[in-house]
Amino acid sequence: MPNTKNRIKIAKSFDLAINSYDVSARLQRYTGKHLMPWLPNKNDLTVIDLGCGTGFFSEILASRYQSVIGVDISNKMLNFTRENRNKDLRLVAGDAYHLPFRDNSIDLIYSNLVIQWCDPLEHAVEEIMRVLKPGGTFVFTTLLDQTLSELKSAWSQVDDDKHVIDFKRDIEVLGAFQKENSTMLEYKVQDVVLEYENVIHLARELKGLGANHVPKKANRGLAGKEKWQKMTKAYEDFIEPTGIYPATYKVFSGVAVKLND
Repeated sequence: MPNTKNRIKIAKSFDLAINSYDVSARLQRYTGKHLMPWLPNKNDLTVIDLGCGTGFFSEILASRYQSVIGVDISNKMLNFTRENRNKDLRLVAGDAYHLPFRDNSIDLIYSNLVIQWCDPLEHAVEEIMRVLKPGGTFVFTTLLDQTLSELKSAWSQVDDDKHVIDFKRDIEVLGAFQKENSTMLEYKVQDVVLEYENVIHLARELKGLGANHVPKKANRGLAGKEKWQKMTKAYEDFIEPTGIYPATYKVFSGVAVKLND
């Protein structure tokens, strides 16, 4: 089974981000909105929002579909959604490796910037396809390996430790879905560049999203002041003429379908 200890750490990271998530979720809002044209037009569907977080998109989905169920690994995120979103939303604790639903029971699974945390990805895809009905669709976004390339480059000039998570390549994501019972219908890859006032602004936003857990990091403590200053100096190579610090997120958006038996 997938690394349980790592999944617990990821859940705790998102627990800690509960009060800052919506303020920091610029990327999630952008990518989630751009998935909307790929959603089915039929409204009598049973839908899962996998990794629903604070329920922002669960609420939008509930305005379009008959039955929407928000699923998240963080109980604190689910509690926030219960208190702040549509009271008719159904919410369930779970993750991509353990979906508490019957085989062939779900029409559509929507998932915005979630499966990049799934390792091995193939196990999560198997579980997603298990609960989808034949012909059911998985509409999702994830991050690819060139995400935060500026930050990786800056840290590489300081030491050899792992400071930024390595995401999968597009060929690996595609391969996870090209199986006997599933295929990728459509996908696109794009660079989304967000602007920051400085490196601290970027670091705070990543922490505010719960996206600061790096599984393969050797030194678990905070980087020392001297290392941080060196990294910040190296990041200045990327500053735009306006004084803005850019950060690039390589986003994979896709529609996968469960094939008929």
